[in-house]
Amino acid sequence: QVQLVESGGGLVQAGGSLRLSCAASGRAFSSGALGWFRQAPGKEREFVAAINWSGVSTFYADSVKGRFTISRANYKNTVYLQMNSLKPEDTAVYYCAAGSYGDSVSRYDYWGQGTQVTVSS
Repeated sequence: QVQLVESGGGLVQAGGSLRLSCAASGRAFSSGALGWFRQAPGKEREFVAAINWSGVSTFYADSVKGRFTISRANYKNTVYLQMNSLKPEDTAVYYCAAGSYGDSVSRYDYWGQGTQVTVSS
């Protein structure tokens, strides 16, 4: 069992930056992949970024590539999402998830409660 708690969301102007954190508790954190997803009102949950268990491999949705960076600190049981050059279309509830490396919602077994990110134009 893994429990995930996101933090760091908020309101920011377009072009600004935010860093999201996700603190994990429970077993198997360091051996599994971690991902960030987001869901805007009226839309399906979509993949943002993923990182493998060691932190060596990462990949991103095309919409955030070059602007967002995912990283993890296994000794702190924490995963981060650094978001730069934010756009109004990045507005969503952001979720971290633990599971198998990939970009599909179905590959992740554990989910946080989400943190709201709002980007004003």
